Amino acid sequence: MANLSVNINGLQLKNPVMTASGTFGYGLEFQDFVPLSEIGGIIVKGTTLKPREGNDYPRMAETPMGMLNCVGLQNKGVDYFCEHIYPQIKDIDTHMIVNVSGSSPEDYAECAARIDALEKIPAIELNISCPNVKDGGMAFGVTCQGAESVVSAVRKRYHKTLIVKLSPNVTNISDIALAVEAAGADSVSLINTLMGMAVDVEKRRKVLSIGTGGLSGPCVKPVALRMVYQVARSVKIPVVGLGGIMTAKDAIEFLMCGATAIEIGTANFIDPAVTLKVRNGINEWLDSHGCQSVQEIIGAID
Repeated sequence: MANLSVNINGLQLKNPVMTASGTFGYGLEFQDFVPLSEIGGIIVKGTTLKPREGNDYPRMAETPMGMLNCVGLQNKGVDYFCEHIYPQIKDIDTHMIVNVSGSSPEDYAECAARIDALEKIPAIELNISCPNVKDGGMAFGVTCQGAESVVSAVRKRYHKTLIVKLSPNVTNISDIALAVEAAGADSVSLINTLMGMAVDVEKRRKVLSIGTGGLSGPCVKPVALRMVYQVARSVKIPVVGLGGIMTAKDAIEFLMCGATAIEIGTANFIDPAVTLKVRNGINEWLDSHGCQSVQEIIGAID
């Protein structure tokens, strides 16, 4: 078996396969289908400072080779997570990573600080695709200034591994990546969902309750690959790749484009055991190509 371990700026993963936030619950929901300890890392659903009800239904729609969602970060807040969820997941033998969201830099920082106090949560993933309530709803992650403001605020109060999840809905994603690197990010993950919409022609109205939603699934993979390739050549910190990964071959493409690790999202809804199938597939590919370590293929594309 090849050596599958990778390192995200000090966070050592047993293999490069992680789960994407919002598609794997808190991990507990999948424990009957897959041994959680064999996944490289589990990124739990988005957590905010205060409880959020999320958006009205309908908030999911199927699209060709993908899906749209506008769930709206429904969760019971960080205090509930610390008191009720953390005790259930803290002893799972893999890295449990919390996705943090907010509506202001102060919200992000306070939420991150409370998670910082949890001994067995070694990292957070910062979702900067959230709307800035002080700036007319524009997402923090679509401007260098907005992205930097959140990361800087969090970095002052969070002392473990900080992964920043980048929005693809920008003109130049490398500029955003460089901004968050300068602000103290230990790693970047990309891509978050692309903005899209669906229309019901019989009812003559938009399908989703708020009109637009995040597009994910195989249809976004070419965009995600391109952005991972660009960012990996722009920053010095590790890159985590995601977006439409369904198979081991997909994951290997991201690794070759420069990703140190990958996340699997929408595919979990189709096959709850897909993470281990991808991990095993990466290992089989490495063995069949005479590779001793996954490190041999990371960034292999010129």
